Amino acid sequence: MTTAPADVTRLEDYRPPAWRISEVALVFELDAAATIVEARLSLQPDPTQRLQSLYLDGRELELISIMIDDLPLAADRYKVNEQGLHIDGLERDCVLRTRVRIRPDQNTRLEGLYASGPMLLTQCEAQGFRRITWFLDRPDVLATYSVELRADKARYPVLLSNGNPAGSGDLGDGRHFSRWIDPHPKPSYLFALVAGDIACVEAPFVTSEGRHVDVRVWTEPGDVERCRHALECTLRALRWDEQRFGRAYDLDVFNIVAVQHFTMGAMENKGLNIFNARYVLADENSATDADFEAIESVIGHEHFHNWSGNRVTLRDWFQLSLKEGFTVFRDQEFTSDLHSRATKRIDDVRQLKGRQFQEDAGPLAHAVRPSEYAEISNFYTATVYEKGAEVVRMLHTLLGEADFRRGCDVYFERHDGQAATVEDFLAAMTEASGRELSQFARWYAQAGTPVLRIRECWSSDAGQLHLRIDQHTPDTPGQSSKPPLHIPLAYALYDGKGRRIERALKGDAVTTRGLIELTEPSHALHIDGLSERPLAVFLQGLSAPVRLELEYSAEALGRIVDVEADALTRWEAIQRLAFEALLQRGPDPAAARSVLIDALGRLLHDPKQDPALVAECHTLPDLWTLADQCSAIDLDMLIRQREDLLDELAECHADAYDAAYQRLRSAHAGIQFDGAAFAGRRLTSVCLQRLTRLDPHAALATAHFESAQCMTDRLAALTCLVHFDAPTADSALDSFRVKWAADPLVTDKWLAIVVARPQPETLETVLTLLHDGTLWQPANPNRVRAIVGSFARNNAVACHRSDGAGYALLFAQIKAVDALNPQISARLLTALEPWQRLDEHRRHLIGAGLRDLLAAAPSADLRDVVTRMLA
Repeated sequence: MTTAPADVTRLEDYRPPAWRISEVALVFELDAAATIVEARLSLQPDPTQRLQSLYLDGRELELISIMIDDLPLAADRYKVNEQGLHIDGLERDCVLRTRVRIRPDQNTRLEGLYASGPMLLTQCEAQGFRRITWFLDRPDVLATYSVELRADKARYPVLLSNGNPAGSGDLGDGRHFSRWIDPHPKPSYLFALVAGDIACVEAPFVTSEGRHVDVRVWTEPGDVERCRHALECTLRALRWDEQRFGRAYDLDVFNIVAVQHFTMGAMENKGLNIFNARYVLADENSATDADFEAIESVIGHEHFHNWSGNRVTLRDWFQLSLKEGFTVFRDQEFTSDLHSRATKRIDDVRQLKGRQFQEDAGPLAHAVRPSEYAEISNFYTATVYEKGAEVVRMLHTLLGEADFRRGCDVYFERHDGQAATVEDFLAAMTEASGRELSQFARWYAQAGTPVLRIRECWSSDAGQLHLRIDQHTPDTPGQSSKPPLHIPLAYALYDGKGRRIERALKGDAVTTRGLIELTEPSHALHIDGLSERPLAVFLQGLSAPVRLELEYSAEALGRIVDVEADALTRWEAIQRLAFEALLQRGPDPAAARSVLIDALGRLLHDPKQDPALVAECHTLPDLWTLADQCSAIDLDMLIRQREDLLDELAECHADAYDAAYQRLRSAHAGIQFDGAAFAGRRLTSVCLQRLTRLDPHAALATAHFESAQCMTDRLAALTCLVHFDAPTADSALDSFRVKWAADPLVTDKWLAIVVARPQPETLETVLTLLHDGTLWQPANPNRVRAIVGSFARNNAVACHRSDGAGYALLFAQIKAVDALNPQISARLLTALEPWQRLDEHRRHLIGAGLRDLLAAAPSADLRDVVTRMLA
């Protein structure tokens, strides 16, 4: 491991702030070119600490004036540098008043106060508030806020901030004001404001505690009708959180605002959630089924933060998963309770294995609660979010619903209005359940994906099945020789007729019906009195985020697909058959291929199966999920093998795909937007992809495109036409682009399809797009992700061309974007995270590009990622 730079922040160095800020009063004179911010901070020194000079964070602030207790502060009493403001000689409670000038229209970082088209808005997580005014910009400084916004009424007719409205009116000269008071103490990262010409859809809501809440979803006036789905999702989320977690909303208004320029997906600012427009705007004509589902999930996620993140916040940024992982678990449960728990779990595990397992195995691996960071913005990762959610899910599994809920209640009630830690969360769970969780806490501290190795020994004479289970977590950057974890391992045993054997395993581990608790490096277990060797199934529902090593025959995996009750485990068996067939590993790759094809055929022919589950099973592991299984990645071989298997599936099941396609198209001929229609279209799209492989003229895909009545069908057909080089592809692309030219979100979808076309020459298409002044918008994160991000992550054929041209394009764009938005540039680079396992030629090209990036004096965000990737 390389030596950490001096500016690294370490968990072990945490100290409470020497000063506290109890009340904040802000006045904004809003203007895109120059905004004046007046801040009044009520300061108190911590009496338990030695008195220190006051240091406040601040970036790119033009100081106009500074006063203490309404008296001007002498110039020799304070110092300003690029990092902040230092004030000497303060010895008691006081009020600091500052006035600064900031320039929102020049803020391309999209942190602090910035312009999004004609709107002004803020993004303060993690460290954006310091770009608004001088402050102790850390999450353990909680204050109540009163805010006054002043602006030109014609340009900014709507003025919103956190909390409850506290008055508004005219100021004269065409200007007006609005006041807001947030009664709940909050850290500065949750501050928010929005100013602009926006409109809303709204609905009343009465909480379980009898509070009347005005719920409003805002956006630019031309898109306001596309906010109705988001409004309905918000009402469902408010009610579900009351019913499942007992958490009621606590303000008189709940505002959500959708904007086009936003680095993140959304932000949970207290009472004023700000969203990337892609997670709000949707109607039956322009949004896909996946868009509708994602909007509901993200709306729920940000609202659920009202308690898991806002009312109870973080002591420091190392605890980030305390709010994010916990809230991802809550939003997963929200979707599962309202829709299909089985397909939701498969979706979540596919994402976990496709992104987080890869992260755990690469140079950017880190713990759910890292021990140090250089740039906190680079730790908004799959490990913090998705693996963090799996850690919470394991607690739910170990404790059970009742004790887990009691633990949540203890946590929320004990730490309401406080900045908490992972230890506080686990202590609440211990108190509620009586379970000792000190070993479980290692899940937060240890990086890497644990490996469970299970060996079976069957004694037919004695009728006994013996099991040895070993656990091991591989070394990761900065961590080796890791102690064992507390792992819940769900299991089932089936007899020869597919019936579940109800008797529990016995041995040196705690076992209950269907669950083994692993706590040691090795465990020995057995079951007696069997008349035949059972089929043992482990890790049902992915009861822990681990890799399972257990040798199955292809026939046994096929039986799991047929008899297992848990949908995720059936899907996992399909995935494993695909791995063995594609990677030429396991006891018999040819048998795995044959069993896989037959099993998929049985699923396709069975009308009783959930179409969404069938679609998931027929979707082979993507390229990077396959690569994650390889210590050395042969990209060209993986691409070729995967395409060959897809061709064979299409040929073997052509009639069944066609029959399913015709049946589902007939059943969902209209425009329905319910679970059955979503599931039907999901499988219809898979069938269309397979059938298009067999038709060089793509007649079915062309007809599908021309008759499509919803965006899901349009994009499914367009993807087939483009990716299989259909004769009608260009005309379809042109008509789609013209029809949706005025909609940036739909245009992003079009661009993502174009740049993902799996041909080497697509690189030249990408270069053309990057020179198109109307399409290429480097200051818009959504557009950057649609073109450069989709090219890097979804087009291995062109991005990883052996001549290095794809890497040259990617590195050039990362440099250019870094000058505008360092968070985006750093995240773009993570597409190359597995580079050290590629072939020598590609490693050489990428390594040279990384070193060039480092030599070009990149932003701190990008430098952090490059340095870790080169370590």
